[in-house]
Amino acid sequence: MRARVKSSGSTLRAGSPPAASAPERAEDLFALLAEHAHEQVSLCYEPSTGYRGIIAIHSTVLGPALGGTRFWSYGSDREALIDALRLSRGMTYKAAVAGLNLGGGKSVIIGDNTTARREPLFRAHGRHIEALKGRYITAEDVGTSTQDMEYIKAETNHVTGLIGTSGDPSPVTAYGVYRGIKACARVRYGSDELAGKTVALQGCGHVGYHLAKLLHAEGAHLVVADVDPFRVARVVDECQAQSVAPDEIYRVQANVFAPCALGAVINDATLKLLRVEIVAGAANNQLADERHGDALEARSIIYAPDYVINGGGLINVNAELQGWSLERARAKAGEIYDALLRVFEIARDERIPTYRAADRLAEERIAAVAKVRQNLV
Repeated sequence: MRARVKSSGSTLRAGSPPAASAPERAEDLFALLAEHAHEQVSLCYEPSTGYRGIIAIHSTVLGPALGGTRFWSYGSDREALIDALRLSRGMTYKAAVAGLNLGGGKSVIIGDNTTARREPLFRAHGRHIEALKGRYITAEDVGTSTQDMEYIKAETNHVTGLIGTSGDPSPVTAYGVYRGIKACARVRYGSDELAGKTVALQGCGHVGYHLAKLLHAEGAHLVVADVDPFRVARVVDECQAQSVAPDEIYRVQANVFAPCALGAVINDATLKLLRVEIVAGAANNQLADERHGDALEARSIIYAPDYVINGGGLINVNAELQGWSLERARAKAGEIYDALLRVFEIARDERIPTYRAADRLAEERIAAVAKVRQNLV
């Protein structure tokens, strides 16, 4: 764990200002790091801007750790740390399954993401990233924008998602999810045709909207929900979809439930409401707990592990780093179809839930590359 980082002659200290830190909390924090098996976690505080940031590097075995910067008002420093740890681990597995030469990382900035004082805050974050000397590359995420990435760029080159580069990742992400749903249909129904199938789509934002267009073009029937009525209205109008209240989306009788909004939507309360045969969507961390993946398996509901099916966003960022064309990025996202078929094959052969099979697939690639590197030393 990296507790202190030198920047511009001042010391950036772990977590909150020293007066707010209690010595007895150190044991708790180190236990969290041990549990998630991270390579490095850096916590920085810069008093002149009020910057409080955490960068979690889970693994660099496959390449530099890549993951977005999330700007959020967390309930506690511990909550922010857990979010960074969990998300960065997910990025490692997402890159591994997608076949990318990237590791997994994530950063969070603790604070009000509606603030107008963004340049000094994100330049401080850029200095934090620069201190890690290329082990971590960032991009935009919840609460951040391409303009924020430009501020980071002023302090470090280890940033992607800049204005005029890879652009909005939503179309590529949605295409990968669409291909993933087709893979699920192939396993469930013996054909990947979606014409005539009903999809309950939760979330009509950027990714949800593009996914709805793809599903509609193939002839799927859509039932949609979102907390924003304007987003719903657009999908209803352009895709001849039926709308339901946000809480009712779980009760819709459909072939597929596609969560494309919040995480932890598969939980004790919603599981008993689901009337579907497939869960496959773009949202991160869809399972509130691993046992909910076991529960889906027990009900014979096919679950497409989220970090496999939503890997198109990471593929889009990698395309910027590698100088790929949009067509090549889209084709790479289309390979999510094959990755999911491999996940389902492992799950069947080893008689394990699909979320565990996805972990197995990711870990196999990481271990294989690590072994090659050891043998070449």
